[in-house]
Amino acid sequence: MTSGIFFFLLLSVLLLSYPSPVPAATARSGFVITVLGARGGVLDGNLSAYMVRPAGDDRAVLCDAGTATAGLVAADRAGALDDISLPPGTGLTRPGYVLTHTIRAYLISHAHLDHVAGLVVASPDDSAKPIYALPATLHDVSEHLFNWRIWPNFGDAGQAPTLGKYHYRALVPGRTAPLPDTAMTVTAWPLSHGGIESTAFLIAANGASVLYLGDTGPDAVEGGHRLDDLWRAVGPLVSAHRLKAIVIEASYDDTRPDRLLFGHMTPAWVAGTLRDLARRAGGPSPLRGLTVLISHVKASLAEGPAPQEAIRRDLLRDAARDGLQDVRFVIAEQGLRLNLD
Repeated sequence: MTSGIFFFLLLSVLLLSYPSPVPAATARSGFVITVLGARGGVLDGNLSAYMVRPAGDDRAVLCDAGTATAGLVAADRAGALDDISLPPGTGLTRPGYVLTHTIRAYLISHAHLDHVAGLVVASPDDSAKPIYALPATLHDVSEHLFNWRIWPNFGDAGQAPTLGKYHYRALVPGRTAPLPDTAMTVTAWPLSHGGIESTAFLIAANGASVLYLGDTGPDAVEGGHRLDDLWRAVGPLVSAHRLKAIVIEASYDDTRPDRLLFGHMTPAWVAGTLRDLARRAGGPSPLRGLTVLISHVKASLAEGPAPQEAIRRDLLRDAARDGLQDVRFVIAEQGLRLNLD
């Protein structure tokens, strides 16, 4: 056998045995959001993690990663991953394939453990990919997590030796950046979260977008204007009905006093800030048909109704009071898949 034929056969075997990236389907103007982790607080297997991908496209990003592998296992049990193509011969479970092939990047809003614990724990078995965040968050991840004291340094900067699995990519507020190996772009804005910087990510593809907010407090309580700055920026997208969904937190119900919010929101504050967004968007009923996914509901160990039930009740009342009846409110639950057209 000549060397040329041998090389051709060897290359053919390698190409057949290695799972190739799943190509994007015909572009559609919509998104799929899969909730891998929905809660804040003590429920350590169900913490903030939202997988976002364009409709008809198996290339995703994970917005925060408080829960990663456990969330993928839960989503798989719920059938929320069934539409993701699993090529034959991968040797991986569906959650394993989604972690290492479907999720192409992490978008981390801030480095609190309930937003990064799943990323850290999954890192030894994860595939190489970038971590996008504002510089302050990347510094915290590099210096205080992947530092050979808390965990081996899987990043490409920080305490030597750097293993280089994760590539830190700093975002500039208000500047759109491509998300390589996906059909999406991202634009970040800083948020205020009880004295630290959190982040909002606008993810866009095919003329549509989704807005994910990490933990944030109301402007009036935080003493700033970062939410208002965000609404000014995305208002035109809302008025043009190009924003498909907003993921925003409501950690506590309306009985929580402002002095004990610790950089979080209640349904009343959510409704109030959405009213501000409607004003920035202008026009009649600018939020009509908008999906608002309520995240980061704090889990409770107390007896009685689940906290999300109180938040659902308060939110419906507050929305009606503030003229937001046309908004579609959804309480995030682990394993939920939202198809947004």
